[in-house]
Amino acid sequence: MLRRLVLATALAFGTVVAAPVFAQAAAAPAAAEQAPVQIVQGIADQLASAIEGHRDELKRNQDKLISIIDEVFLPHFDIDYASILVLGQHAREATPDQRERFAKAFYNSITHRYAEGLLNYSRGRVKVLPFNGDLNDKRTMVRTQVVLDDGKLVSIDYAFRKGRNGDWKAYDVVIEGISYVTNYRNQVDAEVRKVGIEQLIKNLETQGEKALETMAKDNKDAK
Repeated sequence: MLRRLVLATALAFGTVVAAPVFAQAAAAPAAAEQAPVQIVQGIADQLASAIEGHRDELKRNQDKLISIIDEVFLPHFDIDYASILVLGQHAREATPDQRERFAKAFYNSITHRYAEGLLNYSRGRVKVLPFNGDLNDKRTMVRTQVVLDDGKLVSIDYAFRKGRNGDWKAYDVVIEGISYVTNYRNQVDAEVRKVGIEQLIKNLETQGEKALETMAKDNKDAK
Protein backbone atom coordinates (compact mmCIF):
# COMPACT_ATOMS: atom_id res chain seq x y z
CA MET A 1 0.00 0.00 0.00
CA LEU A 2 2.86 2.38 0.74
CA ARG A 3 4.25 1.66 -2.71
CA ARG A 4 0.91 2.77 -4.11
CA LEU A 5 1.09 5.90 -1.95
CA VAL A 6 4.50 6.75 -3.41
CA LEU A 7 3.26 6.18 -6.95
CA ALA A 8 0.00 8.02 -6.34
CA THR A 9 1.76 11.03 -4.85
CA ALA A 10 4.20 11.18 -7.74
CA LEU A 11 2.03 10.15 -10.68
CA ALA A 12 -0.70 12.60 -9.78
CA PHE A 13 1.55 14.91 -11.80
CA GLY A 14 0.70 12.70 -14.78
CA THR A 15 -1.25 13.88 -17.81
CA VAL A 16 -3.95 16.14 -16.31
CA VAL A 17 -7.37 17.24 -17.53
CA ALA A 18 -10.00 19.36 -15.77
CA ALA A 19 -12.67 17.79 -13.55
CA PRO A 20 -15.23 18.98 -10.94
CA VAL A 21 -13.66 20.67 -7.93
CA PHE A 22 -14.03 19.18 -4.45
CA ALA A 23 -15.34 21.94 -2.19
CA GLN A 24 -12.92 21.18 0.63
CA ALA A 25 -9.79 21.57 -1.52
CA ALA A 26 -8.10 24.94 -1.16
CA ALA A 27 -7.72 26.97 -4.35
CA ALA A 28 -4.20 26.78 -5.77
CA PRO A 29 -2.23 30.02 -6.23
CA ALA A 30 -1.30 30.91 -9.79
CA ALA A 31 1.79 29.01 -10.88
CA ALA A 32 3.30 32.18 -12.34
CA GLU A 33 3.53 33.63 -8.83
CA GLN A 34 5.61 30.76 -7.45
CA ALA A 35 9.03 29.20 -7.82
CA PRO A 36 9.12 25.42 -8.45
CA VAL A 37 9.97 24.51 -4.86
CA GLN A 38 7.07 26.63 -3.59
CA ILE A 39 4.73 24.92 -6.04
CA VAL A 40 5.69 21.45 -4.80
CA GLN A 41 5.42 22.46 -1.12
CA GLY A 42 2.05 24.05 -1.79
CA ILE A 43 0.80 20.90 -3.48
CA ALA A 44 1.90 18.77 -0.52
CA ASP A 45 0.11 21.08 1.91
CA GLN A 46 -3.08 21.37 -0.16
CA LEU A 47 -3.24 17.62 -0.62
CA ALA A 48 -3.01 17.02 3.12
CA SER A 49 -5.67 19.65 3.86
CA ALA A 50 -8.04 18.21 1.28
CA ILE A 51 -7.71 14.59 2.46
CA GLU A 52 -7.43 14.89 6.24
CA GLY A 53 -10.82 14.43 7.85
CA HIS A 54 -12.41 13.21 4.62
CA ARG A 55 -10.84 9.77 4.15
CA ASP A 56 -14.02 7.78 4.84
CA GLU A 57 -16.05 9.92 2.46
CA LEU A 58 -13.40 9.80 -0.25
CA LYS A 59 -13.04 6.05 0.08
CA ARG A 60 -16.71 5.75 -0.81
CA ASN A 61 -16.60 8.36 -3.57
CA GLN A 62 -13.62 8.05 -5.91
CA ASP A 63 -14.92 10.82 -8.17
CA LYS A 64 -14.41 13.33 -5.36
CA LEU A 65 -10.96 11.90 -4.69
CA ILE A 66 -9.99 12.32 -8.33
CA SER A 67 -11.39 15.84 -8.35
CA ILE A 68 -8.95 16.68 -5.54
CA ILE A 69 -6.08 15.57 -7.73
CA ASP A 70 -7.36 17.82 -10.51
CA GLU A 71 -7.88 20.79 -8.22
CA VAL A 72 -4.46 20.52 -6.60
CA PHE A 73 -2.28 19.52 -9.55
CA LEU A 74 -3.96 20.92 -12.66
CA PRO A 75 -2.72 24.53 -12.38
CA HIS A 76 0.88 23.34 -12.13
CA PHE A 77 1.22 20.71 -14.84
CA ASP A 78 2.21 21.19 -18.49
CA ILE A 79 -0.42 18.95 -20.06
CA ASP A 80 0.46 19.37 -23.70
CA TYR A 81 4.20 19.02 -23.28
CA ALA A 82 4.00 15.94 -21.07
CA SER A 83 1.61 14.11 -23.40
CA ILE A 84 3.84 14.83 -26.38
CA LEU A 85 6.85 13.48 -24.47
CA VAL A 86 4.97 10.29 -23.58
CA LEU A 87 3.88 9.80 -27.20
CA GLY A 88 7.47 10.36 -28.31
CA GLN A 89 8.00 9.97 -32.04
CA HIS A 90 4.35 9.01 -32.44
CA ALA A 91 3.27 12.54 -31.52
CA ARG A 92 4.23 13.59 -35.05
CA GLU A 93 2.00 10.87 -36.49
CA ALA A 94 -1.01 11.76 -34.35
CA THR A 95 -3.60 14.33 -35.33
CA PRO A 96 -4.36 17.19 -32.92
CA ASP A 97 -7.59 15.39 -31.99
CA GLN A 98 -5.73 12.15 -31.28
CA ARG A 99 -3.18 13.95 -29.09
CA GLU A 100 -6.00 15.56 -27.11
CA ARG A 101 -7.87 12.28 -26.74
CA PHE A 102 -4.69 10.46 -25.73
CA ALA A 103 -3.90 13.02 -23.02
CA LYS A 104 -7.39 12.78 -21.54
CA ALA A 105 -7.65 8.98 -21.72
CA PHE A 106 -4.15 8.42 -20.38
CA TYR A 107 -4.74 10.77 -17.47
CA ASN A 108 -8.04 9.10 -16.56
CA SER A 109 -6.35 5.70 -16.59
CA ILE A 110 -3.50 6.87 -14.37
CA THR A 111 -5.68 8.61 -11.79
CA HIS A 112 -8.15 5.75 -11.45
CA ARG A 113 -5.27 3.32 -11.01
CA TYR A 114 -3.47 5.25 -8.28
CA ALA A 115 -6.07 7.52 -6.67
CA GLU A 116 -6.81 5.14 -3.79
CA GLY A 117 -3.16 5.28 -2.71
CA LEU A 118 -3.63 8.96 -1.85
CA LEU A 119 -6.02 8.04 0.96
CA ASN A 120 -2.95 7.08 2.98
CA TYR A 121 -1.33 10.46 2.38
CA SER A 122 -0.86 12.63 5.43
CA ARG A 123 0.87 15.88 6.27
CA GLY A 124 4.61 15.43 6.64
CA ARG A 125 4.84 12.44 4.28
CA VAL A 126 6.64 14.56 1.70
CA LYS A 127 9.82 16.45 2.54
CA VAL A 128 10.68 19.11 -0.02
CA LEU A 129 14.45 19.54 -0.14
CA PRO A 130 16.15 22.96 -0.44
CA PHE A 131 16.11 24.28 -3.99
CA ASN A 132 19.50 24.44 -5.69
CA GLY A 133 18.37 25.33 -9.20
CA ASP A 134 18.70 28.58 -11.14
CA LEU A 135 15.39 30.32 -11.77
CA ASN A 136 16.99 32.04 -14.76
CA ASP A 137 17.19 28.64 -16.46
CA LYS A 138 14.25 27.33 -18.47
CA ARG A 139 14.33 23.88 -16.84
CA THR A 140 15.02 22.73 -13.32
CA MET A 141 14.38 19.92 -10.83
CA VAL A 142 12.73 19.99 -7.42
CA ARG A 143 13.87 17.15 -5.17
CA THR A 144 11.65 15.60 -2.51
CA GLN A 145 11.60 12.58 -0.26
CA VAL A 146 8.52 10.53 0.70
CA VAL A 147 8.69 9.07 4.19
CA LEU A 148 7.49 5.46 4.47
CA ASP A 149 6.01 3.90 7.62
CA ASP A 150 9.31 2.26 8.48
CA GLY A 151 11.15 5.57 8.22
CA LYS A 152 12.81 4.83 4.90
CA LEU A 153 12.95 7.64 2.36
CA VAL A 154 12.01 7.37 -1.31
CA SER A 155 13.50 10.01 -3.59
CA ILE A 156 11.07 11.71 -5.97
CA ASP A 157 12.21 14.51 -8.28
CA TYR A 158 9.91 16.77 -10.27
CA ALA A 159 11.10 18.23 -13.58
CA PHE A 160 9.85 21.75 -14.32
CA ARG A 161 10.03 23.98 -17.37
CA LYS A 162 9.41 27.70 -17.63
CA GLY A 163 6.72 28.81 -20.06
CA ARG A 164 6.82 31.85 -22.32
CA ASN A 165 4.85 33.86 -19.78
CA GLY A 166 7.38 33.01 -17.07
CA ASP A 167 5.30 30.46 -15.17
CA TRP A 168 6.82 27.17 -13.99
CA LYS A 169 5.00 23.89 -14.63
CA ALA A 170 5.97 20.28 -14.02
CA TYR A 171 6.20 17.83 -16.89
CA ASP A 172 7.97 14.75 -15.50
CA VAL A 173 8.41 12.82 -12.26
CA VAL A 174 11.50 10.75 -11.47
CA ILE A 175 10.98 8.07 -8.79
CA GLU A 176 14.22 6.59 -7.48
CA GLY A 177 15.91 7.46 -10.77
CA ILE A 178 13.10 6.13 -12.99
CA SER A 179 11.43 8.74 -15.21
CA TYR A 180 7.64 8.61 -15.44
CA VAL A 181 7.78 9.98 -18.99
CA THR A 182 10.46 7.56 -20.17
CA ASN A 183 8.78 4.56 -18.54
CA TYR A 184 5.40 5.19 -20.14
CA ARG A 185 6.91 6.35 -23.44
CA ASN A 186 8.51 2.92 -23.83
CA GLN A 187 5.20 1.22 -23.09
CA VAL A 188 3.24 3.51 -25.41
CA ASP A 189 5.79 3.03 -28.19
CA ALA A 190 5.50 -0.76 -27.96
CA GLU A 191 1.70 -0.61 -27.91
CA VAL A 192 1.46 1.77 -30.87
CA ARG A 193 3.72 -0.52 -32.91
CA LYS A 194 1.47 -3.42 -31.92
CA VAL A 195 -2.04 -2.01 -32.42
CA GLY A 196 -1.63 1.51 -33.84
CA ILE A 197 -2.17 4.86 -32.16
CA GLU A 198 -5.94 5.02 -32.76
CA GLN A 199 -6.52 1.60 -31.22
CA LEU A 200 -4.27 2.48 -28.27
CA ILE A 201 -6.37 5.56 -27.59
CA LYS A 202 -9.61 3.58 -27.88
CA ASN A 203 -8.22 0.95 -25.47
CA LEU A 204 -7.39 3.66 -22.93
CA GLU A 205 -10.81 5.28 -23.40
CA THR A 206 -12.76 2.04 -22.96
CA GLN A 207 -10.55 -0.08 -20.69
CA GLY A 208 -8.79 2.57 -18.62
CA GLU A 209 -6.40 1.16 -16.06
CA LYS A 210 -6.76 -2.36 -17.51
CA ALA A 211 -5.19 -1.05 -20.72
CA LEU A 212 -2.29 0.34 -18.66
CA GLU A 213 -1.79 -3.01 -16.97
CA THR A 214 -1.77 -4.78 -20.33
CA MET A 215 0.78 -2.32 -21.69
CA ALA A 216 3.03 -2.80 -18.66
CA LYS A 217 2.78 -6.60 -18.82
CA ASP A 218 3.46 -6.73 -22.55
CA ASN A 219 6.41 -4.38 -22.16
CA LYS A 220 7.84 -6.51 -19.33
CA ASP A 221 7.38 -9.77 -21.25
CA ALA A 222 9.14 -8.31 -24.28
CA LYS A 223 12.30 -7.61 -22.31
